[in-house]
Amino acid sequence: MASRILNLSKQVILKHCRQLSATSGDAAGHEASEKLWRNLFLLVAFPGVAVCYINAQMAEADFHKQPRPEFVPFEHLRLRTKQFPWGDGNHTLFHNPKYNALPEGYEDELSKMK
Repeated sequence: MASRILNLSKQVILKHCRQLSATSGDAAGHEASEKLWRNLFLLVAFPGVAVCYINAQMAEADFHKQPRPEFVPFEHLRLRTKQFPWGDGNHTLFHNPKYNALPEGYEDELSKMK
């Protein structure tokens, strides 16, 4: 029974593979396929990417409107067991002083305290 199902599924898969292969059909079939994929790209994929881009830009603008979270010196965050091998050893490689806090706090708040 299992071998029969396996053979049947194998025949179905091979039939569909032959229909979708590039060597089957005539030139007219290839032109229709080319037209189909071009239209799918222009009418579905390209506008979809544009909508996703606009959505990402709007989400980014909303993110920048929000205030920065208050610094809370949790003991389990921002641990430095050894210094980083670049700069002063306290800043991460892609450090952003506005969003990335040091173990003591945000840099602009630290400079105001001094």
